[in-house]
Order: sequence, then structure tokens, then C-alpha cells
Amino acid sequence: MTETTTDDTAGSTDVRIERDGAIATVIIDRPKALNALSPAVLTALAEAFGALAAEGAAVRGVILVGAGGRAFVAGADIRELAGFTPEQGEATALLGHRLAAVIEALPAPVIACVDGFALGGGLELALACDFIYATDASGFGQPEVRLGLIPGFGGTVRLPRAIGLARAKELIYSGRRIGIDEAVEIGLVVRRFPDRDALLAGARETLGLVAQNAAPAVGLAKRVLVTATGTPTATASGLEVEGFRDAFRTDDMHEGVAAFLEKREPVFTGS
Repeated sequence: MTETTTDDTAGSTDVRIERDGAIATVIIDRPKALNALSPAVLTALAEAFGALAAEGAAVRGVILVGAGGRAFVAGADIRELAGFTPEQGEATALLGHRLAAVIEALPAPVIACVDGFALGGGLELALACDFIYATDASGFGQPEVRLGLIPGFGGTVRLPRAIGLARAKELIYSGRRIGIDEAVEIGLVVRRFPDRDALLAGARETLGLVAQNAAPAVGLAKRVLVTATGTPTATASGLEVEGFRDAFRTDDMHEGVAAFLEKREPVFTGS
């Protein structure tokens, strides 16, 4: 294992990045506020993922986690929202959507590691990641209607894609919370773990497998999966063909094919 390093992001102590070789861990560190997403935190997270994107193939995977053990993210910062004008509400929603777009644009896969509550904006943040791992102590929900609001960071878009339209409507309209059993049953959570240590170890194991593969191919696959989801079949098929074509432009594709034919392990360079 390589040495772990820690960086504060954009001068914010609420968001930090830890590095273990090619694997980065982005930590939302506001445990007293249950890691609530204030505009400042949304901005710091977008800057963190932007910085990781700038490293290119040096980053092979990202773990997103909340500090404290009680919550991944309990939602938006309600104390700040209480005094917002409609224009400020719109601006905050745009920050949430900008963050989700930065996460989805990152070529490396991002695993949301949920330990505790992922509610409202917290669930929306997790949905922007490639998939969700969670502990047995986790709970999920979109309770915005109980505050007279609706999901504002992409919940009405990504939750139906994750669990189907009818289930998403039921959760959003009712505002009810679900536990880990139901979250796994409906496909919201990909894998469950007994505790935080096992959760993070499982995420690192998965990203270790990803890191053995060609970085450009993983990035192209993510690009197609993100952009094609929800589009008509003909459009999605065209996006896949473009991605397949672009793979032939990479050195790693030629190395991977040559290694297969020569019955040896490939030596990928990320180019």
C-alpha cells in the first residue's frame, strides 16, 4: 500500500482529499452538521472533483464518504435554506447540479460509500456517483416534500433511472425513509457491508480491480453510460459506437489486444 496523503480543498476544512496511490478518497467533514450540503460545501466538493479530473489517468478511482459515522450527508443545510429567496434557491440548486455534472464527467469511477443517513441532497449526491455501497446502519430518502420543497440536486432525474419511475415517485411523493434491506432490494445500493471498515475495504477492492484495466477504456465506458442513459435506443447506440471508435485511438487498446494475442499480461500506460 502506498503512503496516504491528505489535502484540504480550496482552503475548506469541510472537504478534504486523501490519496492512496491512484485511489482518492473525498471526505465531507462536517460531522456536527451531519455533513449537510451548504453552498460552500457544494462549491468545495466541485473544486475537489475538478482537481482530481485535472490529474487525468493518475486517478483511477474515487471514494466519496462522510465523516463521523452518523451520516453520509443528511441533506442540504436547512438553516441556510430557511432564509433563501427564490433566486437564492435556484442558485443553490445550480450548484448541486454543477457538482453532479463534475462527478459524472470524471473519467474515473466514483463510489458513494454511505454509512448512516443519505437523505435529500445526500441521496442526490450519492446518485451522481457511479454506484452506491452502504453499511447495514444506512438509511435513504428524499424527504423534501415534508419541507414544502422538491429534490433540487437531480433527484427527480437520477432516482428514477436508478430504481424505476414508479418507485421513485412513491419515495419522493411520500418522503418516507427506507433502510438498507429495501435499498438493496430495489437496486439503489449495489453492495452492503456490516460496518464502515468493511465498506471502505470493499470499495478499495473494487477500485483496485478497476485500476488493473485500461484507464481510457474505463473512462470511455463511463462516458457512454452516463450520456446514453435515458436517451432513445438509436441515440444511445450511436453514442456507444462513438465510444468504441474512440477506443481504437488509444495506445492501451493496441497494448491490450497485443497482450491477449501474445498470451501475456498487458502493460497499460493510461494513454
